[in-house]
Amino acid sequence: MAEFQEGAPCWVDAMFTDVEGAKEFYADVLGWTFGESSSEYGNYTQAYSDGKAVAAVVPPMPGADAPSQWCLYFASPDAAATAEKIKAAGGELLMEPMQVGGQGTMLIAKEPGGAVFGVWQSGEHKGFEKTGEAGAYAWAEVFSRDVAKPDAFLPTVFGYEAEQMETGDDPEIAGMDFKVFSLGGRSNPVLGRMAMGDEFPPEVPSYIQVYFAVPDCDEAVAKTKKHGGQLHFGPMDSPFGRFAAVADPQGAAFAVIDLTTTVGEMPSFE
Repeated sequence: MAEFQEGAPCWVDAMFTDVEGAKEFYADVLGWTFGESSSEYGNYTQAYSDGKAVAAVVPPMPGADAPSQWCLYFASPDAAATAEKIKAAGGELLMEPMQVGGQGTMLIAKEPGGAVFGVWQSGEHKGFEKTGEAGAYAWAEVFSRDVAKPDAFLPTVFGYEAEQMETGDDPEIAGMDFKVFSLGGRSNPVLGRMAMGDEFPPEVPSYIQVYFAVPDCDEAVAKTKKHGGQLHFGPMDSPFGRFAAVADPQGAAFAVIDLTTTVGEMPSFE
């Protein structure tokens, strides 16, 4: 398969204290199957949709006390060089570039506004084998309390072009501060950025929300609740699809979106 362009989202994973519980949840909600855990890589376990790699789950490292959360990785041809760009642009390295056997090289970082992300330089593991279809990664958005920070940082590190959504007179999106980052023009959008308002509790930090595609948003929400997960927002219709923000029973937040059910006109960007 083709290599991912630098700055393109290429992989997601999450740590869970109860990996078996996470596997049961995502198997039902997203239809995933799981491979064998890789003991040489901390019992890293890949998730598959229709036999294609779409994500991974892993138990925390011994002594780690991190909350369960999804981490989005951006592709890089040279993780060490990207690490230097991150530091020069005011970001923080939480994990220095680390080679993962022959699979590739990873790092974990935090942008100046506080959202955590990963960088992946592929080796044998290229990243997503499927995107934009049911059961797979569909989209991601940086939710930020101080949008000036990611707006300056992300284009500096990954070379994005940015466009601001025009709200016009539409009451549905009035006052919304939303931006889209693209690689090589608006025909290749790769990431959104949303300003966090008062509707977010003050203890919620800036974060990256990962969207997984599902055939039926409402059904995915019902299954999430059935397993003890939470509904944070929605379901809501949009020109991009019917979506909802949820969290699994271990607290990892994500969104589900039915890309086939679209309502309304696409907004304009400038």
